[in-house]
Amino acid sequence: MTKHVMPAQSVFAGAKGNRLVGDVFGTEGPAVMLLHGGGQTRHAWRATAAQLARRGWTAYAIDQRGHGDSEWVADGAYSFADFAGDVKALAAQLAQRHGEAPAAIGASMGGIASMLAEGEAFRDEGAHVLSSLVLVDITPRVDFEGVDKVQGFMRAHAKEGFATIEEAADAVAQYLPHRPRPKSTEGLKKNLRLGEDGRWRWHWDPRFMDGRKRFDPDRTKLESAMLDAARHIKVPALLVRGGSSELVQEEHAREFLQLVPHAEYVDVGGARHMVAGDANDHFATAVVDFLSRMHRQA
Repeated sequence: MTKHVMPAQSVFAGAKGNRLVGDVFGTEGPAVMLLHGGGQTRHAWRATAAQLARRGWTAYAIDQRGHGDSEWVADGAYSFADFAGDVKALAAQLAQRHGEAPAAIGASMGGIASMLAEGEAFRDEGAHVLSSLVLVDITPRVDFEGVDKVQGFMRAHAKEGFATIEEAADAVAQYLPHRPRPKSTEGLKKNLRLGEDGRWRWHWDPRFMDGRKRFDPDRTKLESAMLDAARHIKVPALLVRGGSSELVQEEHAREFLQLVPHAEYVDVGGARHMVAGDANDHFATAVVDFLSRMHRQA
């Protein structure tokens, strides 16, 4: 079992040749992609990816298009279909590298992209792009009031940014009052970029929220596409819900389990939408155990 958990950087091509940057944890074993939520970066997965590597996986934490160190796409294409296209492209590259389809762990936006990629591929081609799928606090139907709250936080300082990193930390602490405030701002710094005007802004393309092909489309149309994709999820699946989630209510989880009857379900008590950050030990243990068990049975 590998003990190497210091990441190496790797670069991949997205659906349109767009540059995607990832950190690779582990040097051997089956591949698993970790896909963050909207407005986050690959660094959100550091603790989970390290635990996966210690359990014998090769974990790829990826900055999705327009986020972190990955390319800001020229045409501003940030629809969920675009993110799903990148998942398919990434999965194909990792399958070639490892000789088998990767597993995927997708949080929120990353989960939607993974669900669409796998479900639509099986529906249209009868083929799998993933070996298994973990959805982190996302289902085809969600509480739109919770969605609006998350997006409200993302938009609040998107244009003007922050004078200091400490000012950004104050905004995060106000948004997540249930979390102990970190003693250091170094972790938060990875989610910010310093502009030419000396102000710090979130590390994602502003067109992600407000561009012509932004990620927040006709919600009814997206919901319909997600419901259809879920019906075609045939690979092993796990839904991890934050027990105090703003987005996914218990009835949403029950509906998902009806759509994907073979799926497993874990409710992480006390965690909100950012499950991995709120209760990472509980989260990582549940996810790693599921993936390892599913891989042994394959």
